[in-house]
Amino acid sequence: MAPANSLCQSIHTFGVVQAVHWRVGCIPPMAPPTCLDNITGQNGIVQVVVDTAEKKTKSTGLLDADEFRRQSHQVVDLISEYYDRMGDYPVHPSVTPGFLRNLLPPDAPFRPEPDAFSSALKDVRDIILPGLTHWQSARHMAHFPASSSTIGALGEALTAGINVVPFTWAASPAATELEVLVVDWLGKALHLPDSLLFAGGGGGTLLGTSCEAILCTLVAARDRKLAEIGGNMICDLVVYCSDQTHFAFRKAARIAGILRDHCRAIPTCHHNMFALSPTELEAAMQADVDAGLVPLFLCATLGTTQTTAVDPIGQLCAVTAPHGVWVHVDAAYAGSALVCPEFTDVIDGVEAVDSFSMNAHKWLLANNDCCAMWVKKPSALVAALGPEQDLILKDAASEGHNVVDYMDWTMTLTRRFRALKMWLVLRCYGIQGLRDHIRNHVRMAEAFEKMVKSDERFEVVTDRKFALVCFRLRSQDKFGRADKQPANRLNRRLLEEVNAATSGPYMSSATVGGMFILRCAIGSTLTEDHHVSDAWKVVQDQATIILHD
Repeated sequence: MAPANSLCQSIHTFGVVQAVHWRVGCIPPMAPPTCLDNITGQNGIVQVVVDTAEKKTKSTGLLDADEFRRQSHQVVDLISEYYDRMGDYPVHPSVTPGFLRNLLPPDAPFRPEPDAFSSALKDVRDIILPGLTHWQSARHMAHFPASSSTIGALGEALTAGINVVPFTWAASPAATELEVLVVDWLGKALHLPDSLLFAGGGGGTLLGTSCEAILCTLVAARDRKLAEIGGNMICDLVVYCSDQTHFAFRKAARIAGILRDHCRAIPTCHHNMFALSPTELEAAMQADVDAGLVPLFLCATLGTTQTTAVDPIGQLCAVTAPHGVWVHVDAAYAGSALVCPEFTDVIDGVEAVDSFSMNAHKWLLANNDCCAMWVKKPSALVAALGPEQDLILKDAASEGHNVVDYMDWTMTLTRRFRALKMWLVLRCYGIQGLRDHIRNHVRMAEAFEKMVKSDERFEVVTDRKFALVCFRLRSQDKFGRADKQPANRLNRRLLEEVNAATSGPYMSSATVGGMFILRCAIGSTLTEDHHVSDAWKVVQDQATIILHD
């Protein structure tokens, strides 16, 4: 259906940019319109009547409505069947590298077989699905969740079907304006300060991952600092994080041109629950200043990957402020919990940060991918990432208006209409529904934590803040027994046996403070209380076997 308002596109023909304006009047729903085009060229205005109800040709079969409807039903049936049978799959497949190459042809078909789509879906069911790690399984407790929901999945389908490319306002006005609205909706739901929202002079966007958010903000900070001290000083810039910060930050620093040995990973300790120490950070920055270097950027984390450690944002901002350091908060996982008021204490002092990002696809039912990033000064992003000259991508219709061209905020020009999915999730589940979702997982994690603490053979290694429990078998010499195996080796073997158990949970590990620990991350949309108690029973049973060997 054609839009009912003005649409302005830019067309480049042989070096001549011509503005093409389409104005469509009142159109009955789903009726193919007859459009009056005003084509503005070098020789004036020519009016042309275009009949969009063209006859179908063979090429239109690639987007034939009836065929699309038929094949879509097949996909929905397969997905529904997959969720119904999810419990029949081991969470992690028992396959070896290269297994799939032996099951599929070495070359793509020159011509498709009859009913190729149905045949391909059969291969998905029989070959692809059995070889996957089933992230949506109720027993997947290894990684932070890649949460799914009916609305999130359908939002993805709707986005793919519409398939617009909203790199500028003019490229898809409604897509851009919905994104501007949605990031403010989401920011308010997460209790972020007004200074990070469009409504308060800041602004946000939806990206693919936190890796993109970190890189974009780092480049903006770099260019802002170099504008102050001189572009030839890039080798003097230093960035900071903790030794628990995700590797994505160090990778972003390399891409942004920061010297490898100018990325300071401040050591953390068990005593502080592996949070970044403001005192240690201050000492590191002062040492760099004394050496003639320039502090540039701090990546603080809200919920580290290993243990969900929370860096003290307000205290860290107080340390960085005298040096003019850009502070970014990576809340990829735990940012979703901020929808619940009881968790907002973990962002005390967030008003002072320069940028903030979280992955709604991790724990907020938005399906992959959907990272929200907010910045206090969008102009810094535009200065670093916007075009240096006018391009045909810009449009005259937006001139004189305070529009957002999101291509100036990120690395990519081609971008997805993620706002549609996020808008549907917020609209259809509501803030209360999202709070219930988060609280249910936190409640189940708390129950698992209590089970661990009730067994004297085990210990909870770090304070549980969200829905991750970090635990391990205690060293056996604490019970007066001969310590046949070092504690780390014992726990490594325990993890292997737990993950190998038939119909058991799938968990992961981390090494912090020299300790090998098991991670039980509750977060699948399908996980229920009995999955958690069943998982604990597997852990206990395997521990009993190991300790009696």
